[in-house]
Amino acid sequence: MNLFELDEYFASFLHPERYRSDPSQNGIQIQNEDPTKPITKIAFATDACEYTARKASENGAQMLFVHHGLFWGHSEPVCGSLYKRISAFIKNDVALYASHIPLDANEEVGNNFGLARRMGLENLRTFGFWKGMSIGVRGELKEALPLHEVALRLFPEGESVKRIYEWGKDEIKSVAIISGGAGDDVAQTFGQGIDAYITGEVQHQDFHTIKELGITVIEGGHYQTETVGVRLVAEKVKKETGIETIFIDFPTGL
Repeated sequence: MNLFELDEYFASFLHPERYRSDPSQNGIQIQNEDPTKPITKIAFATDACEYTARKASENGAQMLFVHHGLFWGHSEPVCGSLYKRISAFIKNDVALYASHIPLDANEEVGNNFGLARRMGLENLRTFGFWKGMSIGVRGELKEALPLHEVALRLFPEGESVKRIYEWGKDEIKSVAIISGGAGDDVAQTFGQGIDAYITGEVQHQDFHTIKELGITVIEGGHYQTETVGVRLVAEKVKKETGIETIFIDFPTGL
């Protein structure tokens, strides 16, 4: 498959056309010098940056698939950090494909549904809106569990959550999830019968809202909650197309 064929393939299940309010320029952001040549290896990463572009090239990938791309709905001079990032792709002839909200929301390979299944949540349905787009998920555990056991289920390979705001229930059954920087979306849990809200990043201005609503919040880390989708897409690509894949892990600690 070449770059254009892969663009159609990704669109067939990520459906970027459903998320036109997303300013993230979903899809191909940088092409190869010859986009008609076959892609034999795809690198996957959470963020598009100079490091992940270079690592993709060093590992023999002709394409990098990311959650956070380079362009966010506005033009800016190609100088400084942006120049370094773009030039790393072009000089190494690595194409860039980005999927932001479509990858957050996707029920098959998305960050939020992926986290929910990892935790063993059942009766999954959509939760939370951003710019009119449904982005998150909610569900229930088979039985109520202590809060800290729920947090352990979030990262079974041993990563640590950033913080737990314990102002709600200690025994958790119903959970809502919006990955990444969705601390301000905690208000959408109000009156919904949700015991715990999981997101990646909580800002200073979210602190009092969390406390006043009396909701338990698990802050899992922006990066850690958004490695899920790209890994699931990589698995799907390898299984369905036979194209070799690699995941480039570059944690930010945030």
